[in-house]
Amino acid sequence: MRAGRPLRQRLVRGEERDNVLYQRMGQPDRSTGADRVIRCDHPSAILLPKGSDMRLIHTSDWQVGKAFRFADDATRAVLRDERLEVISRIGRLAEEHSVSAVLVAGDTYDVTAPSDRTLRQPLERMRQFPALRWHLIPGNHDPHVPSGPWERLVRLGLPDNVVVHLTPEPAPLGDGIAWVVPSVLTRRHAVGDPTEGMETVPTPEGAIRIGLAHGSLTSFGSEPAATHNLIAFERAERAGLSYLALGDWHGAQVMGSRAAYSGTPERDGFDLGGRGGGEVLLVEVHGRGAVPSVTFLSTGRFAWRRETATLDGDDAVAVLEARLRGLGPDLSQLLVQLSVSGTLSLNGRDLFERTIRGGVGSAVRALRIDDTELRLQPSAADLATLVRAGVAGVAAERLRGLAGDPAHPQRDVARAALQRLYLLHVRHHEGSAA
Repeated sequence: MRAGRPLRQRLVRGEERDNVLYQRMGQPDRSTGADRVIRCDHPSAILLPKGSDMRLIHTSDWQVGKAFRFADDATRAVLRDERLEVISRIGRLAEEHSVSAVLVAGDTYDVTAPSDRTLRQPLERMRQFPALRWHLIPGNHDPHVPSGPWERLVRLGLPDNVVVHLTPEPAPLGDGIAWVVPSVLTRRHAVGDPTEGMETVPTPEGAIRIGLAHGSLTSFGSEPAATHNLIAFERAERAGLSYLALGDWHGAQVMGSRAAYSGTPERDGFDLGGRGGGEVLLVEVHGRGAVPSVTFLSTGRFAWRRETATLDGDDAVAVLEARLRGLGPDLSQLLVQLSVSGTLSLNGRDLFERTIRGGVGSAVRALRIDDTELRLQPSAADLATLVRAGVAGVAAERLRGLAGDPAHPQRDVARAALQRLYLLHVRHHEGSAA
């Protein structure tokens, strides 16, 4: 260091950077033990080290602790655990690609009041990669509110390699070639643009400026969810950002030349938009002002598929079964939302229940079926089977009439009862034959 230059010029490196410039809130200065927060008077006064390339991983929307209420208990537990396991996969990818910083653009947690165990779990995954620096900001699911998850984390203490940004002040990335300019949500739905202040945030001259924010770009449309936490589409250009790392949308999407949504690294729904989730972004910036290079890296374990089928005849059930079983080499990694329409006989519906709901449903991780448009049309063989049942045959005729009347308010109930009557009769005779 040249004589006469202030100490802060070399604090963009090593432990002194953490102790003096941007120490995590409430953590003691490791050099003195003082419980304090010390910040540089003006980041623009800091000299930058040689070199001008920055490589980082951009991720968001981990939503640790998500409930997945649609699934059974066993599936719910697996899906929840996978939102933690993917953090380890991100860490290994960062090491593989020689990345020193991981930016998490909000919604680390799914709720504002996670249990202590849920609060700690992602920290322990990040702790396992001490050479990586993980930078986190609050999102709309876990905003920085009084007694919220971030205050609790501060009290618990953070691993040395985890940085939580609870104020919109810049902080160095890596050796200080780049600086992160964070946006902090203090409520679930911000009134104004949460990134507006980025334009006036100072960083060292010549530094690569990386924005980190959670919200919706105004180009997303007019859906109600798209009107919350609105971010100006041109924010990156206005604020002199080389790259704006965004969170909120669960499907990865590049937005212009300098901004992108990473999406959730582990899919959590059937309709996520963009690329559908299950990825992180490898971002490379070769000097301030350069257009960043963005590479999609796969991180997801589970695939979520939405399928539709029209069943016009009983033979179509076997075709559908073969199609569903061919969706992937490991069906246990697949969740399927199936919408079926068409017409089946009572025997065909019985076949559907056994082979699709029962067989395929046991092969995949989860199968959700919407069969509201699947109609029953008893065949002559179906009716002959029920007629031979005496009283059950009389009931079947009555139910068939109701189920076939589009205007009858109990049509759906009659249809379900007719199917149930047929199944009970068939199962009874199968049991008697055995």
